[in-house]
Amino acid sequence: MNPSPTDSADIGPATEPADIDDTTVEALGKLSEALETTERARGHLYSFHQLTGHADLQLDQVVELLRASGHPEYADIVVNELVGRNVLPGRWTFQVVEEYEDGYYRFFADLEKRIRDELAGGRRHLHEARMKEQRQT
Repeated sequence: MNPSPTDSADIGPATEPADIDDTTVEALGKLSEALETTERARGHLYSFHQLTGHADLQLDQVVELLRASGHPEYADIVVNELVGRNVLPGRWTFQVVEEYEDGYYRFFADLEKRIRDELAGGRRHLHEARMKEQRQT
């Protein structure tokens, strides 16, 4: 099987576009790094989504225990004011995730790919490939 032109295992000085300069490689590396940071933020957003949902489900047991311990008025407050509450006006966490994903994140990822395609023939991690070459010789 032939590796694709974007296969990072085959990237090195011999497979780089001939006309790509060091500053462009550095800029692409910084753009890639910024996208990776955004990927991490996206992961934290999914954690926020899952943790918030889990906490909301845990409230069911809180309500049961409050009722069982003779505090139905507090159980009612939790049910009526907190269970299923929006985290932002009109939005649950899944909606926040979807808006981030479909808006900012998707745009960022598509723009990074478009710039990389145009300037480096789609090759990823040129900066890192150069660093690997330098550090291993």
